[in-house]
Amino acid sequence: MGLPVQQQAKYWGITAAVILAVLWLLGDVILPFILGGAIAYFLDPIADRLQRLGLSRAFATVLITLLAILVFFVMALLVVPTLIRQSIALVNFAPQAFNDLQQVLTEKFPSLMDSESTLRQSLQSLGETIRAKGGALLNGLLTSALSLLNILVLVVIVPVVAFYLLLDWDNMVAKVDELLPREHRDVIRQLAREIDKTLSSFIRGQGTVCAIQGAYYAAALMLAGLQFGLVVGFVAGLISFIPYIGAVFGGVLAIGLALFQFWGNWVMIGIIVVIFVIGQFVEGNILTPKLVGESVGLHPVWLLFSLSVFGLLFGFVGLLVAVPLAASLGVITRFAIAQYKSGLLYKGPGHDGQN
Repeated sequence: MGLPVQQQAKYWGITAAVILAVLWLLGDVILPFILGGAIAYFLDPIADRLQRLGLSRAFATVLITLLAILVFFVMALLVVPTLIRQSIALVNFAPQAFNDLQQVLTEKFPSLMDSESTLRQSLQSLGETIRAKGGALLNGLLTSALSLLNILVLVVIVPVVAFYLLLDWDNMVAKVDELLPREHRDVIRQLAREIDKTLSSFIRGQGTVCAIQGAYYAAALMLAGLQFGLVVGFVAGLISFIPYIGAVFGGVLAIGLALFQFWGNWVMIGIIVVIFVIGQFVEGNILTPKLVGESVGLHPVWLLFSLSVFGLLFGFVGLLVAVPLAASLGVITRFAIAQYKSGLLYKGPGHDGQN
């Protein structure tokens, strides 16, 4: 006879509390292991496919690791320095951009832009704030990144953890499966498959879409001659997992910079607009349908809420686990709703199958 529902709820509640406590107390310590696990999860389908082609798991893992290291060093040597340099230049450029905007508004709307105008003072203050706060933010990010993700973590611990987890991934899944409660094994397996499907669609699929979009925007904008094109492409790709917001933010940023840089040259401004129109068309009609598929059940508002809550509570580690936990809670919530609708509390006594 199975445990009463109250006992089961108590044990699962204790398990969830222990997990949250570990995230709270050991966030910085377990960070490299979470990063390594995320990388292994992302690369596991590639290893499985190489195995189906006849390679051993060990050889497939070694091959993937070597390719990943090569990509990492190319990015570190060619992309990251330029990205940092353009980011700093963009922050320093902000006051000049606002001064140019102020001059244009002064010519077009002199009554709004006199020396005592609130709009004029706001623009001046905003430009200086972006320069001051933006520089401090960049320095803070770099400093915290170096203190939190030191060279040892980046170069040694994360790749080693990812390598061994990727090598033993299938064995670990089998071991966890053996520990499942016999009474609820089928239900837990079903929920796990749905969670994996959601994460696969969102993390692997949407992550690939973000990378492709970021590379496209960065390359296209830099070839078009837009200053800070790499930064704009990186930002647009990074936040493109949020429907509409990523496209709107990246487009506004790129077109705004184009207006300052190419003012009067409407052909160049039009080219920047066309770049984003093409990017959104390809993303909406080709990349997302092929790589992400149908809706994965993560509403943008729920995703933003999860990122905000877990980021506030657990810092950077919370941001890393927010999407998996949001996906898991979403699947469990849908399962609970289905159970509720099939029970007497929803249907009532004497239900005859009619609404």
